[in-house]
Amino acid sequence: MKKFKSVDELISQLQPDKPVYCIRKKSIQIASKFFQDKFPGKILYAVKTNPNKEVLKTIIKSGIKRFDVASVEEIRIIKQFDQNLHCSYMHTVKSRENIKEAYFNYGVKDFSLDTKEELIKILESTNNAKDLNLFVRVAVSNEHAEIDLSKKFGALTSEAMGLFRLAKINSRKVGLSFHVGSQCMHPISYSKGISEIGNIIKRTKIVPDYINIGGGFPTIYPDLVPQSMESYFQEIRNSLKKLKFDKMPEILCEPGRAIVAESGSTVVKVNLRKKQKLYINDGTYGTLFDAGVPNIVYPARLITNGRVISKKLTSFDFYGPTCDSMDYMKGPFLLPNNIKENDYIELGQLGAYGLTFRTQFNGFFSDEIYEVDDSPIMSLYNQETTNQFLVA
Repeated sequence: MKKFKSVDELISQLQPDKPVYCIRKKSIQIASKFFQDKFPGKILYAVKTNPNKEVLKTIIKSGIKRFDVASVEEIRIIKQFDQNLHCSYMHTVKSRENIKEAYFNYGVKDFSLDTKEELIKILESTNNAKDLNLFVRVAVSNEHAEIDLSKKFGALTSEAMGLFRLAKINSRKVGLSFHVGSQCMHPISYSKGISEIGNIIKRTKIVPDYINIGGGFPTIYPDLVPQSMESYFQEIRNSLKKLKFDKMPEILCEPGRAIVAESGSTVVKVNLRKKQKLYINDGTYGTLFDAGVPNIVYPARLITNGRVISKKLTSFDFYGPTCDSMDYMKGPFLLPNNIKENDYIELGQLGAYGLTFRTQFNGFFSDEIYEVDDSPIMSLYNQETTNQFLVA
């Protein structure tokens, strides 16, 4: 992978006609180390967030050796690096064929479930294996999340208690898990989830071997500024203490966005300006899906290429390059008022989901990926960078 000192240097040298994706390995290392040093348990990186091989290689080198996977293909990707890396199959709905392949071909022992039917599938597909670690996923409130996951996954507490008892009987080790939703904006969601886990433990009188508090840890966007990550971890520590275990279960979490979001950015080119609408060469069918459907506002900056730019900022909407009118990003994206055709814009915080959502719709696709060594536009881990952006 070709490396540049900065995004500006990359654009100056390449003058790309297609969108360019940039990876910052230092950013991944900083966030990964922060989680490993501060979180009161083990880290399972959520592979779905960004499965790029250079990203995964950096995460592994940083010390994370456990992974939250949602498919056999993600297991294959991880095992290509090292057969000893630990994969936990945390998707609660899996085909029998995939369960069988994960267990017998790749040695996966950790499986998540939220129904009795899924438990039966797991047991039958592994020939009633005696070395399974089964996680019952409990439905909890997603009220503080930007993207609600509670409608699709999780057993109600009344159902989870029975499942927990069955899982205990049929497993080597048993766990309880929950997920507060993606981009969770308040630490209290984790304390509520842990409290719900505590209720199940109290009523079943079964202490789990594992408590998996899932993902949902946020990153920072111009219109979404969360509390510090340390405040999330402190909320989790305090809530776990309230459960008053004689021996604390092993605590797990599944961060994705919070580890890789800052590491990625996409540089787009302006094809046309129509008043306060910018038609750009990437969009919701490319790396900018989240800017369209959930309307996440990415930090944006004009790459000046040495020319004078207006100090006046204007709010712009974006339209992608396809013929589909849904290829639209409301923003608002604040950029200099004199932006024009052929200008380049860097959009930050795209390390999470940017690469995974790309399609080849209408023939618009770019796989130009480079490494850069500058700082991200915004950062939870480098407040100076963020403050400079917010002041601008």
